[in-house]
Amino acid sequence: MTEALLGFAAMLALIMLQVPVAFAMALVGLVGTALIRNWSSAYAMAGSMVYESGFQYTLSVLPLFILMGNFITQARLSKELYNAAHAFLGHRRGGLSLSTILACGGFSAVCGSSLATAATMSKVAYPEMRRFGYDPALATGSIAAGGTLGILLPPSIVMVVYCILTEQSIGKMFAAGLIPGALAILLYLLASAWVTWRNPNAGPAAGERQGWPARWQAIKKVWGLLVLFGIVMGGIYGGIFTSTEAAGIGAFGAMLFSLLRGTLTWRSLSEVLIESTQTTGMLFMVIIGALLFANFINFTSLPDDLKAMVMQFDLSPYTVIILISLLYIVLGAVLESMSMILLTVPVFYPLVQYLGFDLIWFGIIVVVVTEISFITPPFGMNVIVLRSLLPEVPLATMYRGVMPFVFADIIRLAILIAFPVLSLYLPRYLG
Repeated sequence: MTEALLGFAAMLALIMLQVPVAFAMALVGLVGTALIRNWSSAYAMAGSMVYESGFQYTLSVLPLFILMGNFITQARLSKELYNAAHAFLGHRRGGLSLSTILACGGFSAVCGSSLATAATMSKVAYPEMRRFGYDPALATGSIAAGGTLGILLPPSIVMVVYCILTEQSIGKMFAAGLIPGALAILLYLLASAWVTWRNPNAGPAAGERQGWPARWQAIKKVWGLLVLFGIVMGGIYGGIFTSTEAAGIGAFGAMLFSLLRGTLTWRSLSEVLIESTQTTGMLFMVIIGALLFANFINFTSLPDDLKAMVMQFDLSPYTVIILISLLYIVLGAVLESMSMILLTVPVFYPLVQYLGFDLIWFGIIVVVVTEISFITPPFGMNVIVLRSLLPEVPLATMYRGVMPFVFADIIRLAILIAFPVLSLYLPRYLG
């Protein structure tokens, strides 16, 4: 175990010295393997990892889903999603906060990024909430919390990477995220309603109740997104096409959608392709670095030592899951979600599998605790992003605003740990 702990310490030290996470993991993995085995084995392993990552068919799902999300973002759909939710809920007390959470859920379902969802919705929802006199704490809290849905609702890049690391079905993983995702939205809505119940002035009603003609008109502006999501997810769950084929169809459909909305020009197409390529290249570098580091960890005694430690202290399986969850929340203070999952999943999933847990269920738990780390003080990446976009709102106000949603997340985590069937009910129908 000593070699593994020294490897983790060296990697964190490199990250603190502002070495990119991908290169920090790759360097420690390469040098660590060379010291444990020999340099010839280390070079051979590095060459194999680079080749297999670049030519593995399963990994082609990543750039396609990234491209799909960028086309949807280019379509500038966030305003229409917010207006559609507002048409149904805007007349209620705290209705704009409820609308923001629903719009974040819809946008994140095709964007797949928590940070991008929070950043986008801050430009749309925050000015509207402040115009109607909403408390800045509730306004920023609902945006930051709603943004976390980006990595739970399918299609999620984080889920895809988890499945690649643990060799699980992407389709089953997507299906497993639907009920926990719906539960997250419900608990967030209840948290927002609780805030306005305690303090009605925090979220006053924004206008009169809109009739069904106005509601249908709002829905018509987002029907294309609903159809696209239905085709991609329905095709996967119905066994019509694989996850990779679904990603290709989704990317093409998103391009058509953006084209029909008149937001896609030659210049914007070039920007989308360049951004997708850059994101894919960065992601593949992180994956390669994580795989090199994971191989180094597997050469050490850490996996067996963790199992022995569980047996020595006679820890119950659920105690281990709770401890892992707490560790993820702490790591989320210093690591970005993708780096954190790539770094830790190869270490923990053999232990979780040894304890008899389903890896699809564990994947949902990992994603949920990663979401919690996005809004948990003293850091919280979503809160930091909002702070950079809304400098007029004090950081203390933002953290005060997210606390009800943090409690809602803790309740959700407890429910999902206590009732694994909520995550595993839908995947069982995919064979």
